[in-house]
Amino acid sequence: MWRVTSRFSPNIRVSNRFLSVSNKSIGTPSVFRFYSSIPEEKYSKKLLGEAQKQGFNSVEELKNHLKETIKYKKLEFNKIDPLKELEEYQQRTQMANNNSKNMMTKPRSPLDPNAPKVPFKTLNSFLNVAKIKDLSKQEVEFLWRARWAQKDNALSAVIPVGIYDKMMANARNNPIFVLPLPRQIQSEDTKPNEDQGMELHYIQWHFVGPQTTHCMMTSLAEYKLHQEFARPHTTLQFHSDLVKDKGIVCMNGHVESDTNVSVQDAHLLLLNIQRFYGAMGEDTPVAKQRVQLLRDFSKGSPQFTVEKLISLSQSMEN
Repeated sequence: MWRVTSRFSPNIRVSNRFLSVSNKSIGTPSVFRFYSSIPEEKYSKKLLGEAQKQGFNSVEELKNHLKETIKYKKLEFNKIDPLKELEEYQQRTQMANNNSKNMMTKPRSPLDPNAPKVPFKTLNSFLNVAKIKDLSKQEVEFLWRARWAQKDNALSAVIPVGIYDKMMANARNNPIFVLPLPRQIQSEDTKPNEDQGMELHYIQWHFVGPQTTHCMMTSLAEYKLHQEFARPHTTLQFHSDLVKDKGIVCMNGHVESDTNVSVQDAHLLLLNIQRFYGAMGEDTPVAKQRVQLLRDFSKGSPQFTVEKLISLSQSMEN
């Protein structure tokens, strides 16, 4: 895990008949006819012919081939739509609590599809890369953190390349995920009570340039409403320009001010991005479970459940 800094330093708690029949009872002798329960005994010649027709030397080879095909088909049929599952979960929790709208991220207008595209910013947009090449790694880290220290709603971090590479390997294979964010439920008299709900947030990675990667966070409800034109409430930028010389990656992020997602909320989401994308490794059982759940989500595996997602995101174990 790397240390993330912001102007505000929150104290975050992140918080598996048989029926016996006798001849006596019937009164007449029983006559049994025995049939083979193994189809190969009756159809062995036909099966061998079919196997040879398909280019196999034996029935056993054909069976092994079909076993893999059946296994693949089974996986296809059992696939789920994780986003649909998550949407249904969120609807259930909203129905269970009539005041849940008070805890949800405020919806905003979608992005304008006709707006001109703004070029993405590189590390050179923030620091003169040519000038800092002669500085030590520690000096670069100090400059980078100082660059964002006085900015409202800003996040920054300097990431060792080994940790970054682990995370990016999983991000490229699993560019979309969903993470829960605890929300305190408001009572009818507008006072918060001790109960917590969970709001789901859509995480998406964009590999915008050879040395620049973005991670966008949007509430799942807003993403479902506006799809590709949903406005992210938090954007993270990763710059890998200094990997070769310094062995570090610079990250900066911004939380939009017109949303009720706080810097503390963004910190918590970022912590779980690190955990589920393998930045902390996969050496412990719980770390392996998190990365496996990420992969299950991407594959649409029925092994993915919202309950497991929430449990692993709140666990203090790494």
